[in-house]
Amino acid sequence: MMRTFGFPEFLFILEAAKWTIALSMIAFAGGAVGGLAIALCRTSGIAALRIVSSGFILIFQGTPLLLQLFLIFFGAPILGLDINPWAAAGVALIFNSSAFLGEIWRGCIEAIPRGQWEAAEALSLSYGARMRDVILPQAFRIALPPTVGYMVQIIKGTSLAAIIGFAEITRTGQIINNATFQPLIVFSVVAAIYFVLCWPLSLLAARMERRQATALAR
Repeated sequence: MMRTFGFPEFLFILEAAKWTIALSMIAFAGGAVGGLAIALCRTSGIAALRIVSSGFILIFQGTPLLLQLFLIFFGAPILGLDINPWAAAGVALIFNSSAFLGEIWRGCIEAIPRGQWEAAEALSLSYGARMRDVILPQAFRIALPPTVGYMVQIIKGTSLAAIIGFAEITRTGQIINNATFQPLIVFSVVAAIYFVLCWPLSLLAARMERRQATALAR
């Protein structure tokens, strides 16, 4: 007997939002660590690090996230690695986020006026000390708006994990649709939940950009 979409089905989809949020947090946390490493390599004086980090960015920005999910989820068993949808989605999103955050933050680091770099060098600070005490604190303020904005892309990107069986909002919506055959209602609810998750971040990013533009104009 075919089910009708009702409040229990809505709660079932809403319950899956916690897995979307959890996966987004994992992707952002891992991507932040990887992105910082990529950004530092891209701005390093060592040519080999710049080449390797540039190659990483080209690969993960130049290929679809869906394909990266497929390669990790279906490729890992071929290499003898036992991997589940949780791990595959997490790894793919971390790598993908690292590439994009690394490029965002590289631009923010290079946006610091050259005089700041020269002043740090004049104080005979090492590369690590220059970045830690002079450059990165200033770059952090510049990077906040685009970083918050990119978090929206991470949340939306988690929907692709449905294709490998990860039970986030989109996958749960597919399950409910297969039981109710009411795609318009089901996926409207799915879209509404994504909107509720992403809209506040979009507003926050826009507000940060306006405040930053005002500060620079003074």
